[in-house]
Amino acid sequence: MAVNVYSTSVTSENLSRHDMLAWVNDSLHLNYTKIEQLCSGAAYCQFMDMLFPGCVHLRKVKFQAKLEHEFIHNFKVLQAAFKKMGVDKIIPVEKLVKGKFQDNFEFIQWFKKFFDANYDGKEYNPLLARQGQDVAPPPNPVPQRTSPTGPKNMQTSGRLSNVAPPCILRKNPPSARNGGHETDAQILELNQQLLDLKLTVDGLEKERDFYFSKLRDIELICQEHESENSPVISGIIGILYATEEGFAPPEDDEIEEHQQEDQDEY
Repeated sequence: MAVNVYSTSVTSENLSRHDMLAWVNDSLHLNYTKIEQLCSGAAYCQFMDMLFPGCVHLRKVKFQAKLEHEFIHNFKVLQAAFKKMGVDKIIPVEKLVKGKFQDNFEFIQWFKKFFDANYDGKEYNPLLARQGQDVAPPPNPVPQRTSPTGPKNMQTSGRLSNVAPPCILRKNPPSARNGGHETDAQILELNQQLLDLKLTVDGLEKERDFYFSKLRDIELICQEHESENSPVISGIIGILYATEEGFAPPEDDEIEEHQQEDQDEY
């Protein structure tokens, strides 16, 4: 069983963000560049495998996680490992998966103390343990909204190459040099916002489909036991079928389509 750690007060043993990242990267052969990238939960799962071999099924860990519902999945795997090893720490999943620095830094500070209290120094090959899978650093889950700035280098232009620039804005560029630069900067900023919004929408759609499939599974289980006249089952069914004004439940063909998509994905 694990040795629990409760104190998270600031001491001389606390590492800086850079030292903490170096420890994570060196220990697991990763290439994280920000503390925020720990929001996927994958690194913590592998640390638990390092500390307590066999407490985590690494094949269940989504090392390529890029969306919030995938982060949540990894943290559920971590929670299961905590429970199995008797770790009392409550994981603030809802905060961590948002990818904010402070929340993730506080949690990795605690985890480092927990690791030091439980690590016995045995050798561990992280690449072999995860069967050579690359751990893709998750994208910044919060769209950036900054004031318009001019293009700094070709990397910025490459990142926006998949988004078609607004043709209307380019047809009649201002004759003044300063006005032209400002318009180009605005175009770049608008393209970036468009790309961020598209990524956000894609993520929300994935998350919606994920939770829809869970509700559908609950509905099927309830329908199987509906003949038992259980008040609990009846209450759950009542919640599932409750509607609000302006809301219409999906048709059967839409449900089947969602189920097929979920099967393809998972």
